[in-house]
Amino acid sequence: MNYKKNLSRLLALPLLAGLYLGATTQTFAQEPVRQDDEIKKMVDEISAKKLEEDVRKMVSFGTRHTLSTTTSKKEGIGAAREWVKSEFEKYAQASGGRMKVELDRFIVKADGRRVPKDVEMANVMATLKGTDPTDDRVFIVSGHLDSRVSDVMDAKSKAPGANDDASGVAIVMEMARIMASRQFPATLIFVAVQGEEQGLYGSTHLAERAKKENWNLVAMLNNDIVGNSFSNETGLHDNTRVRVFSEGTPANETEEQARLRRTLGSDNDSPSRNLARYMEMAGEKYVPQMDVVLEYRADRFLRGGDHTPFNKQGFTAVRMSEMNEDFDHQHQDLRTENGTQYGDLVEFMDFEYLRKNAGVNLATMASLGLAPAAPVKVGVLTADLTNKTDLKWEAPAKGPKPAGYYVLIRATSSPTWEKKVLVTDTKASLPYSKDNYFFGVTSVDSEGHSSLPVLPVPVR
Repeated sequence: MNYKKNLSRLLALPLLAGLYLGATTQTFAQEPVRQDDEIKKMVDEISAKKLEEDVRKMVSFGTRHTLSTTTSKKEGIGAAREWVKSEFEKYAQASGGRMKVELDRFIVKADGRRVPKDVEMANVMATLKGTDPTDDRVFIVSGHLDSRVSDVMDAKSKAPGANDDASGVAIVMEMARIMASRQFPATLIFVAVQGEEQGLYGSTHLAERAKKENWNLVAMLNNDIVGNSFSNETGLHDNTRVRVFSEGTPANETEEQARLRRTLGSDNDSPSRNLARYMEMAGEKYVPQMDVVLEYRADRFLRGGDHTPFNKQGFTAVRMSEMNEDFDHQHQDLRTENGTQYGDLVEFMDFEYLRKNAGVNLATMASLGLAPAAPVKVGVLTADLTNKTDLKWEAPAKGPKPAGYYVLIRATSSPTWEKKVLVTDTKASLPYSKDNYFFGVTSVDSEGHSSLPVLPVPVR
């Protein structure tokens, strides 16, 4: 790579119209955006037809209930796991040996609630090893393979689980298919977890494994109920919006961290919330006619998902879910009442909408996987009372060398970043008062791929 040439190109990007510190504040939506040709190509390769084929195959197993049979080759959770594994293995052939596929088995003890006896479960994982041996970052995208009907303990009845959550697993599989042949400095993990409906068991096992094995897990994207664009109660039909949920206060926040958060007023700036903002930026950059709606709560009202165990372990994780849920076709026995068909069936899904949601995920994961690691020791100098803001930081110790850094700026009342400034040093002096603005610093490479932002903490 010609570093100087690419850095010059980065400096010339129209996205950096706000480089000059006196320029008028602009939002991302107002700025011209240069797409990465390879990321765009990957997003364009996502097939609504392939997504539908994968969902229909998962539905064909009859039920994928966590407590269903594992001995049949044609039905039940065991057959479904083996099929997803075999598909991952096909995709891995294009990876040059970098993608490894496994059934990560684990035992769940009877809990007296939704697991009546000890049971072996397994997550189906495809790990695409990063190409940079100095880069230990990990990114995860997930959906849950198990399904259910009205009675969460009914492991016998037909439980097609087309939208909940074959839709999420289909996104994961399609991403693995497309990304297996590409190269990323960081490691990408594609996983279909088991046991979500019985109590988030698969994701809990994976989050605990990541913590125990000290993974440098930067971000986790959870996809659950992402393939329907119709609301049964309101009659809304909307395939142009999708929700991303993110926690505000980190679940494992210490008292010291809580004091700092209260001091800074950064209640809306958790790492997960900034991952959601990144997902909005990347998704809308590469997927036409898609509005990523940031929901500033950890999940839907009084509900949870497979990102929750990761949040509890202190990892950055978010959940994507369709804009308008159809509860007639979710957690329902298959039946017809008063002319209404109930049950989570394929015919009630929108596969073009699912394709777009897959694109948001792929654009996010590819952008993060190609970007350098985030800067470290990011601080705001507080020695003097001043109406300007002085920031300093250090380059990441591992992985690709950043070509520069973006300083992100937004008013304290703004939910999203409004302005970005390119800096090629590891410090910046900005004519914006820290009283009135929040700041974040990201690493950026010569192609414009940026890391997640790091909020500065007070230093003297």
